Amino acid sequence: MGAGAAAAILKPTMRTRVKICGITRIEDALAAARAGADAIGLVFWPKTPRVVSFEQAKNIVAFLPPFVTVVGLFVDPHADEVRASLAAVALDMLQFHGNEPAEFCRQFARPYLKAVPAKPRGDLLQYAARYPDAHGLLFDAHVPGGMPGGTGRSFDWSMIPNDLPRPLVLSGGLTAENVGAAVKQVKPWAVDVSTGVEAVDAEGRPRRGIKDFAKIAAFIEEVRNADV
Repeated sequence: MGAGAAAAILKPTMRTRVKICGITRIEDALAAARAGADAIGLVFWPKTPRVVSFEQAKNIVAFLPPFVTVVGLFVDPHADEVRASLAAVALDMLQFHGNEPAEFCRQFARPYLKAVPAKPRGDLLQYAARYPDAHGLLFDAHVPGGMPGGTGRSFDWSMIPNDLPRPLVLSGGLTAENVGAAVKQVKPWAVDVSTGVEAVDAEGRPRRGIKDFAKIAAFIEEVRNADV
C-alpha cells in the first residue's frame, strides 16, 4: 500500500451532527435518538406552541438513552429563568435566540450556542465575533416581526461568512428534501431542524411540537448520505 492510500484511510471523515429541536414528547425524543440524532432541543420560551414545562422536560430527559445532548432553548430570558430551568432539568447546553450579549450567555456554567439572524444587510461576521466563547454559532432565517426561530423559512446560504470564529450550526427551513444540498454547500458542523420534521394535520398544516418519525429518519438519512 502506498503512502497516499494509507493517508486516505487514516484521514478522518467529517460527520455532520444533527439536532432535532422543539421536542415536546418522550416518544419523539426516543424516535430522534433511535434515528441517530446527536442532540435534542427543549424550548423554554413561553411564546411558542413548542414550549415544554419543567415536568415535561424532566420526563423526556429521564427516558433518553446515553450520549444524546440535551439543549435548552431560550429567547431573551431573565437570568433567574435560566437558573430555574437548570435546577429543574439536566441540560447539557444552552441555546440563546434573542439579543442576549455574550456576558449574559456565559454566566451559567454551561456551554452555549448563539443564534445569528441571517439578515441580508447585516454584518454577520461582526455579529458572530461578539460571541468568542460560544461553542457554536447557529445561523437561522430572519423573519422581520416574526418568531426568532422555528419559522420553517430558509435563507440564502451564500450569506454565511467563510471565516467564522466558531463552529457553524445551520438551521432555518431545512427538510429531508434540501438538507443534503445544504450539507454539501455549507459544510456545517451540525444542522438543526424543527418544523421540517413535524407531523401535519389533515389540511397539511404543521402540528407544532409533534414530530413525524418517518420525517426524522429521512432527514438524518439524507445528512448521512451527504457526508459520504
